[in-house]
Amino acid sequence: MTTQSAASTRRILAASLVGTGIEFYDFYVYTTAAALVFGQLFFPSSDPAASQLLSFATIAVAFVARPLGSIFFGHFGDRIGRKSTLVASLLTMGLSTTLVAFLPTYGSIGWPAALILCILRFGQGFGLGGEWGGAALLAVENAPPGYRARYGMFPQLGAPVGFVAANGLFLILGILLTPAQFLAWGWRIPFAISAALVGVGMWIRLRLHETPAFARVLEEGPPPSVPLMELFASHGSRVVIGTLGAVACFVAYYIGTAFALGYGVKTLGYSMQTFLSIQLGAILFMAIGIVLAAYAADRHWDERRVLAGGCVAAMGLGFLTAPLLGGGTLLGVFVYLSALLFIMGFVYGPLGGWLPHMFPTRVRYTGASITFNVAGVLGGGLTPLAAQSLAAHGGLTYVGYYVTGLTAISLLALTTRAARA
Repeated sequence: MTTQSAASTRRILAASLVGTGIEFYDFYVYTTAAALVFGQLFFPSSDPAASQLLSFATIAVAFVARPLGSIFFGHFGDRIGRKSTLVASLLTMGLSTTLVAFLPTYGSIGWPAALILCILRFGQGFGLGGEWGGAALLAVENAPPGYRARYGMFPQLGAPVGFVAANGLFLILGILLTPAQFLAWGWRIPFAISAALVGVGMWIRLRLHETPAFARVLEEGPPPSVPLMELFASHGSRVVIGTLGAVACFVAYYIGTAFALGYGVKTLGYSMQTFLSIQLGAILFMAIGIVLAAYAADRHWDERRVLAGGCVAAMGLGFLTAPLLGGGTLLGVFVYLSALLFIMGFVYGPLGGWLPHMFPTRVRYTGASITFNVAGVLGGGLTPLAAQSLAAHGGLTYVGYYVTGLTAISLLALTTRAARA
């Protein structure tokens, strides 16, 4: 490999990692704030449990927006290119996140505060709808033979990077500020910082070139006039299988982060700083799982088999949710979250290589984006809300059943013939 090509490879992988890291930072800042303070700030305080449920419900708004964003950005990603589309998705997400920092609360303007919050959350989801698919394509369409999963893991590593940045910042603020200061204005700081991070992401992405695969498509003929129609006309079954196969990663993530944080602080009684510290330690196991899964997919199996193995492990762990998470010890909580997020590395890391290659290059941006984001609706959009309700009415045992049941759906999808990329 020449010096120039090595530098180009580093730039491509850095762009896929840093860009998704920023996007996921934005997304996780919102999720963390929703678990900790949005119920008190943007909804009536007369019923704390109902306010918390409403706060978690706003998380789902972005998952409704994500498929719409995937159609919109996928259309332009398959027609005009990956680079310009990735820049636009980053701007959409970053602007929506930054504006949350300046939003008045329920105490100031009443219900319009919650409405504006939902609109900005919609903007976050719309931008992220075009982010993951483009970042994954940027990586895997530049991958040499035998390196598809390892190149594809870089946008996946943006998830733990963004999580550490977002929750690490919340942890620092929790240490430096009093609870009253944090509730009054401290929670706004992570949202405001998003503006600077987006500037960094823009600088990196504007230096990129189009992928070789997309360039070849343009040489062969005009791009599809409506990628969405071509996708469903010729590859509809793969859209369904890809979507169901990706559900498991969202279930694992949102149980281990948003639900666990809200439940640990508000029900189990741990301090915010203590629980965030546990999650920051546990998320490192997710990064380890992503890397190990990518190497296993490239060197020993393929992405589909690694994903299926991760699903089996997640199904088993579901039955340990109540004994570990609700067992009354911090060690049990840490073991559960570490195991769940480590397993998530195996049901999430290989998606960067598997989902894009389910579809031909002509409609790959649209196909990868729609499957990933609709899976997010099914596996993640309602998971914090559903888990909170199940825990309140049936206990953590039923939360574990929820994890096992939805993960089983992914496993069944991965065993079908259409799942072979």
